[in-house]
Amino acid sequence: MASVETKSMDRPDETRTPEKTMVSVVHLGDDTVARVSAQPGWRWSECIKPVVGTESCQAAHLGYVVSGRIHIAHNDGTESDLGPGDAYRIDPGHDAWVLGDEPFVALEFESKTAATYAKG
Repeated sequence: MASVETKSMDRPDETRTPEKTMVSVVHLGDDTVARVSAQPGWRWSECIKPVVGTESCQAAHLGYVVSGRIHIAHNDGTESDLGPGDAYRIDPGHDAWVLGDEPFVALEFESKTAATYAKG
């Protein structure tokens, strides 16, 4: 394996496009990174739930918000808004929805989630 490996998110290895969603995925050795874009009106329970078939998002997330805002509502009652510049860790068991009229864009660094998010 090369000691330095780079790939452009503008030329991803894989792209997934559920309703109001674009997930661009690059594989770097044993790791995977995704750029997740969600349009205004996007809600996990409406756009991704039909693809994955679970009651709430069961993915663990580790990432960074590039632009836009999103609200997270965890099954345990915890809620949070994320916006540009925020780094985040979200445990499995949550719903989420875009706030406002700007698309939400984040980089997802949790390799398993990046490799499988929004994949049926």
